[in-house]
Amino acid sequence: MTDDGTGLLTIGELARATGLSVRTIRYWSDEGALPPVARSAGGYRLYDAGSVARLELVRTLRELGLGLDDVRRVLAGETTVAQVAAAHVAALDAQIRALKMTRAVLSTVARRGSTAEETTLMNKLARLSTAERRRIIEDFMAEIFEGIDTADPDIRTRLRFAAANLPDDPSPEQVDAWVELAELIQDPAFRTTLREMIEFNAADRGPDVPSGSSLWFMSRLVQLAGDALREGVAPDSPRAGDVLCELIGDADPAAVLERLAAATNVRLARYRELSALVNGLEPPSAHEREFAWVVAALEVRVAR
Repeated sequence: MTDDGTGLLTIGELARATGLSVRTIRYWSDEGALPPVARSAGGYRLYDAGSVARLELVRTLRELGLGLDDVRRVLAGETTVAQVAAAHVAALDAQIRALKMTRAVLSTVARRGSTAEETTLMNKLARLSTAERRRIIEDFMAEIFEGIDTADPDIRTRLRFAAANLPDDPSPEQVDAWVELAELIQDPAFRTTLREMIEFNAADRGPDVPSGSSLWFMSRLVQLAGDALREGVAPDSPRAGDVLCELIGDADPAAVLERLAAATNVRLARYRELSALVNGLEPPSAHEREFAWVVAALEVRVAR
């Protein structure tokens, strides 16, 4: 405290009272966050008790990460601490999401042992905006369904859901899955495979066939083949023929076999698995044993 009886504090005394350095207080003062209340005869800055309280608020806001511009606006009454805090929380959330995305991409790069070119592509795919990701999905859907009006609508719905967007706060596993999924749906060969599957579905589907019929067939296949496996029915046995008859009726076994080959493509199974990961769901069962049994049983009948 100065000895002129005013009760004002020099910058050094203010520093000792608050535990802050003279340099920090001087900087904040120069920036307008802590203007002196007076000057001594020698031109030194002087502060009062109110300055101590103001300085504590400045310190608190700075420790919370607020810039001096925001601090000055709060002190000037142009905004409230609550309003600035809300804006700062939003900014921090964006920074945290960006850091998580960076961590996820780097984790994928390390796991894959990626080249510089692959790293650049992964980073670009991971950081696409929501609109950009949606454009990739819409382009994918438009190409594989172009000109096919009789495909089961349920297939379109499920494929669109499967290619869902990356969440705002993804895990490293979700980022990894999205990058691989984006690479997959932009691959012309994979698009051709999916389109063939959809063409098979639409080939003999009339306008009166209810939506979801193809999915019902797959569910029925899993059930009947699962029962056959549990009962130990061999694919080349007469009993297997009865199971196939129950499943496909009088349909051509060769045609059914061709369609199943398209529906059980390894890359299509990977697409479903990646989609589940992006959506935060458990990967679906591929029912590989059931499909393999039906395929084997069909192959026996086609070969005869």
